[in-house]
Amino acid sequence: MSDMVTINVDGEDRRVPAGETLIQACLDTGSYVPHFCYHPRMEPVGMCRQCMVEVETPRGTMLVPSCTMSVNDGMVVHTKSETVMKVQEGMLEFLLINHPLDCPVCDRGGECPLQDQTMACGPGESRFVEEKRHYEKPIPISDLVFLDRERCILCARCVRFSDEISGDPLIEFMDRGANNQIQTFPDEPFSSYFSGNTVQICPVGALTAAPYRFRARPWDLQKAASTCTHCTTGCDISVDSSQNQVLRFNGVDNDFTSHGWLSDKCRFGFEFLGSAERVTTPLIRGDGGEHRIASWSEALDLVAGRLSAIIERDGGGAVAALGGARGTNEDAYALSKFMRTSVGSNHVDAQMDDGLEPQFLAAVAGRGRINDLESAKTILLWGPDLKEENGTLYLRVRRAAQTLGARLIVVHPRRTGLDDRAAFKFTYRPGAGAETLRMLAAGEGEFAAAREALNEGPVVALVGRTGYTEDPRLAEAVAAFARDLPDSSLLVLARRSNVFGALDMGLAPTLLPGRVSADDESGRALLASVWGELPDAVGRRAKGILQGVRDGAIKALLLMGADPVRDVPEGALASAALSEAEFIVAVDLFVTDSSALADVILPAAAFTEKDGSVTNLEGRVQKVNQVVAPPGQARADWSILDDLARRLGKPLGFGSVEIVAKEMAAAAPAYAGIEWDHLETEAGVVVPTGDARQPLHYVPVAGWPPGGGEGSIAEGGGSGATAFALHYARTLYDDGVLMRNGLSLHKLAPGGFAAITSGDAGRLGVAEGDMVTVNEVPLPLRIDDSLLDGVVYVPFNQPGIAPVGDSLEVWVLPFTQAEGINVSPPLGGSAGGHEGSDGEGGS
Repeated sequence: MSDMVTINVDGEDRRVPAGETLIQACLDTGSYVPHFCYHPRMEPVGMCRQCMVEVETPRGTMLVPSCTMSVNDGMVVHTKSETVMKVQEGMLEFLLINHPLDCPVCDRGGECPLQDQTMACGPGESRFVEEKRHYEKPIPISDLVFLDRERCILCARCVRFSDEISGDPLIEFMDRGANNQIQTFPDEPFSSYFSGNTVQICPVGALTAAPYRFRARPWDLQKAASTCTHCTTGCDISVDSSQNQVLRFNGVDNDFTSHGWLSDKCRFGFEFLGSAERVTTPLIRGDGGEHRIASWSEALDLVAGRLSAIIERDGGGAVAALGGARGTNEDAYALSKFMRTSVGSNHVDAQMDDGLEPQFLAAVAGRGRINDLESAKTILLWGPDLKEENGTLYLRVRRAAQTLGARLIVVHPRRTGLDDRAAFKFTYRPGAGAETLRMLAAGEGEFAAAREALNEGPVVALVGRTGYTEDPRLAEAVAAFARDLPDSSLLVLARRSNVFGALDMGLAPTLLPGRVSADDESGRALLASVWGELPDAVGRRAKGILQGVRDGAIKALLLMGADPVRDVPEGALASAALSEAEFIVAVDLFVTDSSALADVILPAAAFTEKDGSVTNLEGRVQKVNQVVAPPGQARADWSILDDLARRLGKPLGFGSVEIVAKEMAAAAPAYAGIEWDHLETEAGVVVPTGDARQPLHYVPVAGWPPGGGEGSIAEGGGSGATAFALHYARTLYDDGVLMRNGLSLHKLAPGGFAAITSGDAGRLGVAEGDMVTVNEVPLPLRIDDSLLDGVVYVPFNQPGIAPVGDSLEVWVLPFTQAEGINVSPPLGGSAGGHEGSDGEGGS
């Protein structure tokens, strides 16, 4: 705990933390000090001078900007003296000299700090009668942000955020004196992944968001607290709606997760909610292959009849389910119970063959918290590029390395958004991760200094798959190494917003609800006392499920918000499997590439359209709230499954989502005693992996790979083709169904391309912009010298681009040579993928 000091503010003694800024001390203890440039999450600069107060000193009373002065014991402060009030009035008069008085047409009107402070502290009228300065307005500085320079009061909040917080210094002051203004650089738009934060923190209407401009007035909005469901951080948000439409997300400052910042995907990614393409009624495939509108009764009767026939003929093991990680914990719990009791199958997986061992994710021993980054001396990041896959966690790691002095070690096959703040960056070839880990652990050669840094704790290790061709067991080996470091904690990274909650609810063949191993007899007995008889057969994971559907062992497939054709790295397998399935039911928001092949599509309610809870990567359980009604006849997943189970003769017994939550607390040991009332705070409830309520404690092991290597890449493929190691990874914006149906974000996907080094390009005889083929998929070429020679990077799931597969080795050749050349499959086979990923029997 910080040392406390006593200061006197306006005649009242107050205890505040030593070293805190004077303005924050006043704000925290109930004295409001007007300000514009000050923000508690950024360095103070004292630019606006609106926060002037009087402080008594040995030389007399002095006017000081309270944002740049730290408190000390015995300090005497005056915030409401006549002098202070006169100074604040004068500063506002200066700010209003050139500021247009266009509040009635300004998007910020009604929630504008300048407007509020002018009314509270400003002059009653202006003495300035000359012409104000004028600029073209507004100008788009990116696809998401508009700038009105006339309104800017030069507080530099946007400039400081971009430089200090996001690391994207793409907006800056230009010119001097009366012509000083905010601008972007020539031919460089404000293309930051975090640009929306500058709109939220702008104290005037100078920066406005394209998705919200002229949509509503603040007094017309209904505000509700909730949790963002675009990544696994669990950011607190305020959801603003009007007339049953969600119009805006704003970040809410939360010490435990996001500090109030959001990525633009989180901030603007809600637009799919109002898409005209939403499925609003049940759809049934007709004899001609086209879907027709049906009633709920007809659709559910058809699904129940077909499933009953398959179960009676082939047993419950002939039915499988994919998905559940995009819904709430209550939805996931209902799916887990439905599959294991109403159907009698353990074939269920919330991951799309793109994650890690479920028990490792759900119950790893030594799991830390995001706030461990605040005190870390060393941070090891061996996983996905956080800037692309987990934006707010990227900002937390960046803050730790840039502001708090942590030494950051990044290990990745190409450049990442944190390279500029890394004390050590190691680039390796996909497939060589095990050898890289061995050298790091031994401190050999260039790894010696980094290994020495890892001996200084506390150490926070963020581990996950760097790409989809990476063997998932590498992340566990890294975690096993990190657990032995001094005072270490682990944050295991995975994608899909509620994948941790889905696994906690048993949406994996090796897990039961409450972080219980599927082979734990006492855990099975406890669950059976609530659910009844449980199936004994070993379940399949995602890839095994798809292989079973393709081969005919699995007859029926239930897709719960899952699009395996797009999400499974080996998309060809998913397409082939769904084409061969006897019966497919999709519960989804849209007709996706996968649900288009379904026999029945049932409309689901989305985030903000239902109540429930979610769980983030540190095990923090938080509340999501219904803000608007679902469109048409859409319903929550748990409700759909409850109706379907009743028709199958094995009801779930869920009359409301509150009943689901209460049963979760009774049947899932790790969630024992958690009630919604406990979640109605910014902190939520953390269920640590060391909690006595949790039966499973998974200790990662480093016994992989058995032979000390991960395979090799051939030197060449003949006929001009060259073998490359494939780095196949996600980008923040892609062609996922939610992005595709968002008006503002769908156009921001970078598109498909193949990136190789300039040396490899020279050897292939190609240049930037030329067409090449990667496993016979044509792609434009980009030069990326952050890669190693012999590595090709392809972004995953881009618009109009076929999947290139998940094999570690691929063939690359100039497009002009591709026609007529028969390129033999890479070593290991095009359908082999990474070793050990077929999912049979769980791990």
